[in-house]
Order: sequence, then structure tokens, then C-alpha cells
Amino acid sequence: MTSLLHILILIPLLGFIISLVIPRRNETLLSYVSVLTIGFHLFAIVVFVLKWIFDGHPTLNIKDLALFKAPGYEFYIDFCFDKITAVYLFVGAFLTFMIMIYSRYYMHREGGYKRFFNTILFFYLGYIVTIFSGNLETLFIGWEILGICSFLLIAFYRDRYFPVKNAVKVFSIYRIGDVGLILAMWLSHHLWHENITFLKLNNYELVHEELQSHSLIGATISILLLITAAAKSAQLPFSSWLPRAMEGPTPSSAIFYGSLSVHIGVFLLLRTFPFWEQQTSIRILIGVLGFFTSLIATTTARVQSSVKSQIAYASIAQIGFIFIEVAAGFENLALLHFAGNAFLRTYQLLVSPSVVSYLIREQFYNFVPRNKNFENKIPKKIRYGLYMLSVKEWNLDAFINRIFFKPMKWIGKKLSFLTLRRVYFLVVPLYIAGIISLFTGHKISPLLHAFLPSVFAFIGLLLVIRSFIERSSVRNSWTLILMNHFWIMLAVSFNEQFNFNQIMLYASGIVVAGVIGYLLLNKLINAESNVNLDKFQGHVYEHPKLAFAFLLCCLGLTGFPITPTFIGEDVIFTHIHQNQVPLAFFCALSLILGGVSVIRIYAKLYLGPHIKTYHELPFRSS
Repeated sequence: MTSLLHILILIPLLGFIISLVIPRRNETLLSYVSVLTIGFHLFAIVVFVLKWIFDGHPTLNIKDLALFKAPGYEFYIDFCFDKITAVYLFVGAFLTFMIMIYSRYYMHREGGYKRFFNTILFFYLGYIVTIFSGNLETLFIGWEILGICSFLLIAFYRDRYFPVKNAVKVFSIYRIGDVGLILAMWLSHHLWHENITFLKLNNYELVHEELQSHSLIGATISILLLITAAAKSAQLPFSSWLPRAMEGPTPSSAIFYGSLSVHIGVFLLLRTFPFWEQQTSIRILIGVLGFFTSLIATTTARVQSSVKSQIAYASIAQIGFIFIEVAAGFENLALLHFAGNAFLRTYQLLVSPSVVSYLIREQFYNFVPRNKNFENKIPKKIRYGLYMLSVKEWNLDAFINRIFFKPMKWIGKKLSFLTLRRVYFLVVPLYIAGIISLFTGHKISPLLHAFLPSVFAFIGLLLVIRSFIERSSVRNSWTLILMNHFWIMLAVSFNEQFNFNQIMLYASGIVVAGVIGYLLLNKLINAESNVNLDKFQGHVYEHPKLAFAFLLCCLGLTGFPITPTFIGEDVIFTHIHQNQVPLAFFCALSLILGGVSVIRIYAKLYLGPHIKTYHELPFRSS
């Protein structure tokens, strides 16, 4: 049966590739290919799952392909199939099939019809890779695909201000979760001295023995996994991004943020449950987080003026309950709850426009006074206080901004003196001195040799922070991000066994994407008069091919799984020692801000209302 797993993964990939070559104007063929791809995949899933059940529902695991090998390290693709995969697979295929049929008519004659179906099929491929993943490395591939598809679908109406702005905001939260997963992989490599599979995590003796001698590392990995799951499933303190993700088309909102993508955090907790089930404090933390998320999301949902926002917060509340069920060890109940919540929220989002029109009619012609309930017994001061907090969504946006992005902006403004010319005169000589110290390391004291990697990583972090707040020069921002990657490579090069081949693996994707992206920026600047990062400029209107090519360069620079940089990031963190916490922290923070800065450059240049006024423009609030 294991050989059939490849077919279940190749079907969505084949359908996505076919959809790319279909002409944009041929809506009928494009929709038929999309529906038939998902429909055939659903049929294959049903047949496979029935055969799997009749064979005694064994846990299947395939070590499929080794992408990179080094002494003490191997990056390989691993697939796993069990009860959790079966539930997520069937629910995902069935709901995506329904959404595809619905979207054929809903998106008819929409300007981005082809782009919508291409992105949905790409999302479905990422979803399949994620739920079939047998280790964290394979899961991270699908995880990144889901993240970029979220950005593209939220910003689907790319000539409007708020969809693009909210897409960047959601991507920023996703990057926090991505780096939490990277750090979890980094520590797990040091804990197991291998790329541990989820199948091995079910070995109680193996896990218990390691956690007894490395309890602090085990707790840290569990907390990082919880942060990653919370960011993806919109749990506290990341809950505010989900209503903002509803700016995309209703079908994508239903499949992404009502049913599938928003439950991937639950999937991560279910997959890693054997690792943290003996850590009582972690289980309590997950349960408490789920409880308070449900409480806050419920009060917030009751005061929303938009039906999509109401459904979003209601879904967040139910996912909080699922977190509690997972923490309590009720796996079957959590899977049943996931399926029920996914079906319900998809249905609610698809019928929400009709429901709103019906309710408006009922208010005009059949007004019924509201009955008194238990809320009327709550003292007015408490009730009004809760109401104001709920209207403000408990200030979660301001909280994330205050603890993370605002300090970065403050530091960046203090570094405003670092123009590109000054960077060349100050940073480049320092980089050359760092390379010299790398090759003459035997002449440096051991204390200084151990201290230099963190210093170099910190310099790289300062450069990317400066890029993060850059508003005038696009070239400056892009070049500073590129320099940051070179400082990370230099910092990790001081650790043993990080040889030239591994440096080239990481640098190959960075250099190619960086150089081509810089040339594309020059081409846009030469074609347009006023190109800056002060506001959204919407140049995709006149330069769609240039925008697509630049997006690919942005993905390459962020370490998306289309370049060797994706593997190189994992290799870099593998060579960071477990006692080099500052180095790991600076590198992780650089990846967060670097990814956000790159996507912000793309969004500012190519998305949003077009800067020119010789054609019709949408209002900012549209």
C-alpha cells in the first residue's frame, strides 16, 4: 500500500501543473481540470482509505527521498499515513471538491479567474504534503506553501488597499510561526542527533529516556511547537489575523480560514502529541491557552458587525476547545470536532451573503424584540467594559505590534544614518575582516572565537531591521536583505563541520534570487518615474510579467521550497550549537524580518491601487 501514497501526492501536483498551461480566457477548461483533479483525488482517497481499513489500518511510513546528506545530518522527505492523516485527507478533499464546484460559478468572469484556481490547486498540494508529512522537514515544505498561498488569496483583489495590507499583516504572523518551527527543528536535531520521524516519536521508551536527561530542551521544543500551532490556528495572542484574512473571495475564505488551513495548528499538536504528552506543564499550558482563546473569541464574535468576522471568531473559539481536547489526550474527539467545525464553517461562509440579505429583510418586516437572558444580570460596568474590550478585539493587534514590530521600527529609525553608501564603507570592510578572522581562527583566543558568531549575526540583524523600516529607496532595502544573508553565513561558518559545499548550498539560491531581483527592480525603476516603498503603487496593472518574475525572486530570497536556500536554512540551524542561543535567536529574527521585508517590497511595488490616475481607481475603503 505504501506505493499508492505516491499516487495520492502526485495527482494534485499533476493537476496544478496542467492548470498553469491552460490559457487565461478559457474558463471552462480551467474549471473542468480543477474539478476533475480534486474529484478524481477524492475518489482515489475513498478507495485507498477503505482498503487501508480492511487491511487493519496499519501505520504506513515511507522514507522517500534524501535531498541532502552531510556527516551527522540528512535532509530527507518522509511520508506517513495513519488515522490522523485519513481524517484530514478525507475532510480536505471533500471540502475542496465542493469549493471547486462552487467557485466555477462564483468566480465567473472575474479578472483573476485563472489565478484563483491556480492558487487553490497549489494550496491543495501544500495541504496534502503537510498532512502526509512523516517528519518536521517534510511538514515544513507544505507549511511554507500554505503560507504563501494565504498571502496570494487574501491579496486576490490586488487593486484594493485593505486586502493587500491585511495580506502582508497575515504573512507577518505566519513568519513568526515559521521560525518557531525552524527553531523546534534546530533543537530536535540536537536532542535526537537525527531528523526524527513522527513514527519514532510513538516509541515511548525512546522519548521518555531522552526527555529525562534533556527536560529543558524538551520543554523548549514543545513551547516552540505551541507557538507555531497558535500562530497558524489563530490562538492567543495571534487571534486578530483571522478576520483580516477574510478580505479574499468567499470560496477561499471558506476553504482556508473556515475549514482547512486554520486547523493545521491542531494537526501539528496531534502529530507531536507523543513527544509532549508526558510534560504535564505543557499540557496545562495548551489547555489554558485554548480556554482563554475560546473565552475571548466568543465575546469578540458577539459584537462584530461583519458576518465573516463573526464566523471567523466563532471558528477561533471552537479551535480553542479542540486545543483543550488535544491537551487532555482525547484524540478521537479532537478529530471529530475538527471535521464538524470544518464542515460547519465552510457552509456558513458560503451562505453568509444570502443570510445577511434574509436577516436585513426580517429586521424590516418582522422585527422581534430581543429577549432578556443571563447577560442582563451582569453588572452594567462589567458588561460595558467587556463590550468595549470586545469591540477593540482585546487590543490583540496593538499587543503584537507593541511587543514585536514597534521595537524593531524604533531600532530601525535609530539606524536611519545607514544609507547604502555608508553601509559599503562601514560594513563591507568589517565583513572582509570577519572573513580574515575566519581563516586565521587559530590565532584568535578561544573566548573571542566563540563570541564572534553572535556578533556577526547581530550585525546582519541590524541590517535587516534597517531594511524593514526603509521607505525611500527600494534598492537599499533589497541590498540590505541580501547582505543580511551573507552575515548569517559568515556567523555560522565559525562552527565546525560547516564546510564550503554547505555554504554554497545556502548561498546559491540567495545569490541567484538576489541578483535577478535587483535587475528586475532596476527595470521597474527605469520604466516608472517614482518608485519607492512609501505606499502601495500597484505596478502589476501595467507590468504583470515583471511582477510574477519578481515574486519568484522574493520567494527564493525568503527560502521558499523552490531554491536550495530552503534546505540551506535547515543546514545552517543544524550547525548552530545548543548553547549558542543568541546566535540562533539573531538568525531566527533575521529570517522573520527578512521574509516580511521581502514580501513588503513586492506588495508595495506591485499590489494595491495603481499610483497613476489615468484609469479608474477603487476607493481605499472598497
